[in-house]
Amino acid sequence: MVGASLFSSAGIAETYFEEVGINIVAANELIQERADLYQALYPKSKMIAGNILDENIFKTLVKNTPKKLDFLIASPPCQGMSVAGKNRNVAQMLTDERNYLVFKIIDFIKLKSPDFVLIENVPTFFKLLLPYKNQQLKVVEILNLLFGEEYNIEANVYDAAEFGVAQRRARAIIKLYRKGKEWGQPKMSKKQMTVEEKIGFLPSIEAGQKSKIKWHFARKHSENHIKWMKHTPTGKTAFENEKYFPVKPNGEKIKSYNTTYRRIKWDEPAPTITMRNDAISSQLNVHPGRQLENGIYSDARVLTPLELMLLSSLPQDWNIPDNTPELLIRKCIGECIPPLLIKNIVAQIDR
Repeated sequence: MVGASLFSSAGIAETYFEEVGINIVAANELIQERADLYQALYPKSKMIAGNILDENIFKTLVKNTPKKLDFLIASPPCQGMSVAGKNRNVAQMLTDERNYLVFKIIDFIKLKSPDFVLIENVPTFFKLLLPYKNQQLKVVEILNLLFGEEYNIEANVYDAAEFGVAQRRARAIIKLYRKGKEWGQPKMSKKQMTVEEKIGFLPSIEAGQKSKIKWHFARKHSENHIKWMKHTPTGKTAFENEKYFPVKPNGEKIKSYNTTYRRIKWDEPAPTITMRNDAISSQLNVHPGRQLENGIYSDARVLTPLELMLLSSLPQDWNIPDNTPELLIRKCIGECIPPLLIKNIVAQIDR
């Protein structure tokens, strides 16, 4: 199937598309370094970098796709809809112009009439109210008004951990498929993949160390962060330590959420990987560690790029350029949808 990709980032969602018979011929991404990474990963696709709200960018994208498309995938930026760490409500979301980018998806569908459309985002996406013909309507309501006669429209929230990914990550998925076509439901796994099963084979390394395995190197951390985490057991937060708990330079105990300075667990899927997966003080991203003979715990650090890749269902031999910046990898993974989940969803299309 010939397809296009909107709001592509580095194209992580498309990692396994070749295996399910989808050829993305053109893609669009706003941020240049992510567009460059996409182009490196998919040299046969035409990447049109720039703001899709720019008329010239949109026209170039349209021009570089066939008149009739089989497939469209679109992942409009979710930062404007994310409630992580914020007390945002639906009314506040309306002030973020990124939330209106969904209308460019609608414009593209009208022009190209793809047989199958996959729109993905954070679950809050379904609650978002958008202005449409003097009304405030939800995205699915607008899609039904515009395309309900031509397409079957389904909206579901899927947790990647239920579909073979070693990470809990809930994503909102909207499927549009032309009436007369078939697109079944993704197949759930019989058991959940654990952190141990996915990254337990990798050698233990401490902050600042490198292994001989590509992308398995540890970030440097402050001495205090390392000390606190060395005394923090698997699955626990340093705030639970009787002696080695997080403090300010003046010795005052730090007040924060109990999801911070916390090691993840070995025997469960990883928690949702966030954009700030480079910081020990951020949410649920410290390696589980193993207790050593002296009683402290190993791997007092955040997850390595390779561990993040594997927990996001990317292959160990993910073919990104050797000079890809570490923080770019971390950011792209922190906002991605696990590609194994997308593969499972797309594989259910009946050709």
